[in-house]
Amino acid sequence: MDFGTDFKPLTVQPQEIESLSFQMITKELGVHYFNAIQYPVVQRIIHASADFELGRSLVFHPRAIEAGIAAILQGKPIIADVRMVEAGIAKERIHKYGGDVRVHISDPDVIEEAKMLGTTRAIVATRKACKEAPGGIYVIGNAPTALLELIRLVKEGAAQPGLVIGMPVGFVSAAESKDELRKLDIPYITNIGRKGGSTVVVAAVNALSLLAVRQDTEQQESGR
Repeated sequence: MDFGTDFKPLTVQPQEIESLSFQMITKELGVHYFNAIQYPVVQRIIHASADFELGRSLVFHPRAIEAGIAAILQGKPIIADVRMVEAGIAKERIHKYGGDVRVHISDPDVIEEAKMLGTTRAIVATRKACKEAPGGIYVIGNAPTALLELIRLVKEGAAQPGLVIGMPVGFVSAAESKDELRKLDIPYITNIGRKGGSTVVVAAVNALSLLAVRQDTEQQESGR
């Protein structure tokens, strides 16, 4: 296809663009210490962000990938901290196993309670989600206060997330909240530093759902 530009793209086919991107990521990332089941998540995050420094900063709890796949296959809900995260998640693969994607940040009761308490909607939304969605996957890409509140609830025994994908971006409490997450012995995927955001956590969820579908397909084929 001719765009009338000096630059001529190698391909305009979607699958070829993705395949070529993954080849470039693997080549440019070089030596790394992620294992075989963690690497697809790393690869998707770098693909979404074009940020190798961010990719190298990822940290996985030893049970993170298995826990995330299990939660998806069991139809556990996914709780997003903001609507941008909800919008980016490939929901057909979540719905396939009975799960759904929830976000409470704009719920009227959350807004009212946050005003009454003089705190963030993210904190109140996290409290609500923990009551309604035990065992869910908590996906936090924007609100450090949501992650800090979730950590508090886990320590108090009031929250039992199946997996926490905690990579809020920003300058106030973002890096520190992730430091605190890494102190917990629960399944988590996070990173070191200020980087993160909606695009990054969405990429992690979508990578996990692809792994879940692959595992389910392989198990079905092996049982035939």
